[in-house]
Amino acid sequence: MIRKLFAAVAMTALMAGASLAADVKPAVVYDLGGRNDKSFNESAFMGAEKFKADTGVAYQDFEIQNDSQREQALRKFAERGFSPVVAIGFSHAEAVKKVAAEFPNTQFAIIDMVVEAPNVASIVFKEQEGSYLVGVLAALASKTDKVGFVGGMDIPLIRRFACGYVGGVKAAKKDAEVFQNMTGTTGAAWTDPVKGGELAKSQFDRGADVVYHAAGGTGIGVLQAAADAGKLGIGVDSNQNMLHPGHVLTSMLKRVDVATYNVFKAGQDGSFKPGVTVLGLAEGGVGWALDDNNKSLITPEMKTAVDKAEADIKAGTVQVHDYMADSACPY
Repeated sequence: MIRKLFAAVAMTALMAGASLAADVKPAVVYDLGGRNDKSFNESAFMGAEKFKADTGVAYQDFEIQNDSQREQALRKFAERGFSPVVAIGFSHAEAVKKVAAEFPNTQFAIIDMVVEAPNVASIVFKEQEGSYLVGVLAALASKTDKVGFVGGMDIPLIRRFACGYVGGVKAAKKDAEVFQNMTGTTGAAWTDPVKGGELAKSQFDRGADVVYHAAGGTGIGVLQAAADAGKLGIGVDSNQNMLHPGHVLTSMLKRVDVATYNVFKAGQDGSFKPGVTVLGLAEGGVGWALDDNNKSLITPEMKTAVDKAEADIKAGTVQVHDYMADSACPY
């Protein structure tokens, strides 16, 4: 009788676990540029796909076409019982704040911005640390001692990428010159590969031979321009080395995929926690990509230098300046 009772309890527990997995309904709302931008949004998509593959739990997603759809998409998912709902990008902040207040029992998360609410998890990154590393590589790969940076929307977050990059460049070659351009001041700056290519070409014309982009879909044009000119580009967010093998020096990895996966998983296993999570080198939140597509471009000396820079940042002996702390770049 006792054996049957234990068996019944065990079966109930198994059914409860299965019910929990079935009940979780995760969703993701991408930023402008969509899931196939080969960069920021696509990284989130890959994290969601990995969650589905690992757990068997489906998710739904939505690609906004304009700013007015942010709030609509979040509210629709909440009304239909989806939770957690992950908003990709700082521009969702006001929409997340408003909709989270309307649906206090729904779990929300936002990438790249802090929204203070009892049901919102905010995930931000130390982009300056990853950018510093690719700056070291850019300087050491450059034959002209002139390198470039193309940003997307001109906002403090992208200035953080740029400043960290300059810091790494100057650490490797103090007299190196860094050209900088931003694509625009509206959301369209993330989706203009033609403009990205033009800006990169202008930097190549001034003598740069390596250009790093932090521009979402616009950066696809930067990498194309580098390949066309026989120069080197540096990708961002996702590993973009494969887009132009031999012409992408590396990619600064920003693990939006890991952040998205972790939020979905926390929603599934009941460990979701509101508040702020900061992901840097020490937490595995940023890094640089080395694979078969770019290994011939990374010399042993470059690898040694970037490994030392990474170790020094993790140890705290090198402090990479955060532009967003004071709206300044001291390098």
